[in-house]
Order: sequence, then structure tokens, then C-alpha cells
Amino acid sequence: MSTTMPNPQTITRKWYVIDAANKPLGRTAAKAADLLRGKNKPIFAPHVDCGDHVIIINAEKAVLTGKKLVQKVHYHHSGWVGGMKAIRYDKLMQENPEKAMMLAVKGMIPDTTIGRQALTRCRIYRGSEHNHAAQKPEQL
Repeated sequence: MSTTMPNPQTITRKWYVIDAANKPLGRTAAKAADLLRGKNKPIFAPHVDCGDHVIIINAEKAVLTGKKLVQKVHYHHSGWVGGMKAIRYDKLMQENPEKAMMLAVKGMIPDTTIGRQALTRCRIYRGSEHNHAAQKPEQL
């Protein structure tokens, strides 16, 4: 009996839509990360990019549980001296909920070339409208 290894020619990619309305931000991001990596497939191999395309809609309606909305802070640095910038999640979810969702998904994907390639297949939209109807995405 031999083990079959997936390769890029044999992988078929599907499209999925995840509705984030009234769901925790982290749980939605975890489900998206699993689909992007292909961990839901029986042919999953960590050294092959076998994930699917993911569309996340209603990112502005995702919720943060507990006191995370006022206590959680996203930090980033410009690279210059004194260039540390911070933004609380209540302001981030108001101004740019797509970025908050992308940061959550990015934190759950490995920081490798395969992970960065998988992250390009993630599309996040603020509202319930998306322009990928031609791909016939499957509702999750």
C-alpha cells in the first residue's frame, strides 16, 4: 500500500462564503484559516498549498467577547525611532473591520511562503455584498 502525496496539479480549489454577523471574530478567523490551508480535506499535507478560496462577509458585524473591544490593542511599528503606533479594537472595528478580520486570520496562518500564498485567497468584505458570484461560492 502506498501513500499518495498531493501536488499542485491535482488540487481542486472550491470557494466558500463565511458570514461573520453576530459571530466571534476569532472563531470566524479560525474557520477561515482552516479552509485557506486545506485542513478540511483528506489530502492535506503541510508542505503543499491545497487550500480553498474564502470570502468573509459582514465583517463589521463580527463581535468581540468580554472586554476585548476596549482592552485589546493592535500595535505596529513604522521602523523609525519612536514609531510605535497603537489602535484600540473599538476604533479599529468602527473604521476598518476588514483589517481587524485580516489580522485575526493572518495570526492563524503560518508565516511561511505557503502561508502568505494562502492568505492571498482570503477576501473580506464589510457588508453582505461581494462580487464573486461567478465563482459559485458555497455557503458555510
